[in-house]
Amino acid sequence: MRDPAIDAFLAAGPFAVVGASKDRDKYGNKVLRAYLQAGLRVFCVHPREPEIEGQQCYPSLASLPEKPTGISIITPPKITDQVVRDAIAVGARAVWMQPGAESEVAIREATAAGLRVIAQGPCLLVALRYHE
Repeated sequence: MRDPAIDAFLAAGPFAVVGASKDRDKYGNKVLRAYLQAGLRVFCVHPREPEIEGQQCYPSLASLPEKPTGISIITPPKITDQVVRDAIAVGARAVWMQPGAESEVAIREATAAGLRVIAQGPCLLVALRYHE
């Protein structure tokens, strides 16, 4: 049985992957591909890449063409803090800090702002049954 917080996160998109990567061995790429494999609407956020896995990239959450409902974060914890502030600013409803991206500051700020937070738990790859 899956965690109800994960079901709620995945129930409504669009989604954004902050920390998307061109490197197919990195989790930022695998998380993006997991969304794509599941047929979910997802935006890539990367400050310097024009596209990843055939998807247009955007330099920031604020530059997305529409508001993401859920944001997967695959960044170092110090960057995660700013990503959460950006998520709050764009009106996202939920953030999923992938293992290794968690920050206690980001968790506190997201929770205080009313965002649903998934952290210190499973990876999106497991939840979406990602396969290479």
